[in-house]
Amino acid sequence: MTAEATGVRLECDGPVATVTLCRPDVLNAQTPAMWRAMSDFSRDLPGDVRVVIVRGEGRAFSAGLDLSVAGATGPGSFAELSALPEAECADRIAAFQGGFTWLHRPDVISVAAVQGHAIGAGFQLALACDLRVLAEDAKFSMAEVTLGLVPDLAGTKRLVELVGYARALEICATGRRMDAAEADRIGLATLVVPNTELDDAVRDLTAGLLAHHRDAVVEIKALLAGAAGRTHAEQQRAEREAQTRRLHDLAGRGE
Repeated sequence: MTAEATGVRLECDGPVATVTLCRPDVLNAQTPAMWRAMSDFSRDLPGDVRVVIVRGEGRAFSAGLDLSVAGATGPGSFAELSALPEAECADRIAAFQGGFTWLHRPDVISVAAVQGHAIGAGFQLALACDLRVLAEDAKFSMAEVTLGLVPDLAGTKRLVELVGYARALEICATGRRMDAAEADRIGLATLVVPNTELDDAVRDLTAGLLAHHRDAVVEIKALLAGAAGRTHAEQQRAEREAQTRRLHDLAGRGE
């Protein structure tokens, strides 16, 4: 399907892929069609892509779920989902989550370029990325609770990992909004820049991510991503094993 039909497009330029939410007239509000398209992007990604940038057209990253779709009666609507058997409903949501979780892939580093509102599903899309560059006007809110819902697009674990349980609970249970300065202070932001410098900051960060050996960066991401689930001894073993692979590869002895 075309970007006009799905509201999201994928563009690849050598080692950099850009995912753009392109519904600026509704502040890039998200739909199930967008999530299905984003899930497909993982299969469409060329093998030489190393960095994936996620951004929104216009003045907002994403205002969250498109309530005009959710409140209807068609595919992906609350009415349709609530009428499904529990297991089938959960399976449907799992498919929606696939539009976000592919950004965790071990072979790429994903970067969210966030300006304006990142609400609900928009917040979770930013959380799905490894790094977040924020314009000074960025505003986050996990607003699902205001609809009697829970965040279900793979954002809760990432949020706890970044800010801790207590702060994550407060953010999700109140649904309040936070600005870029607070997001930076509590660890959500990789970088905060003036709005006019967002594109340049993302470009500079991408250049830094591409400056070094791809396999070394992949190994580093795996080491850090798995660190929280390992003991000190397990992490040290993982470091030894990763370094052995790198040494063998650099000496031409890798598989």
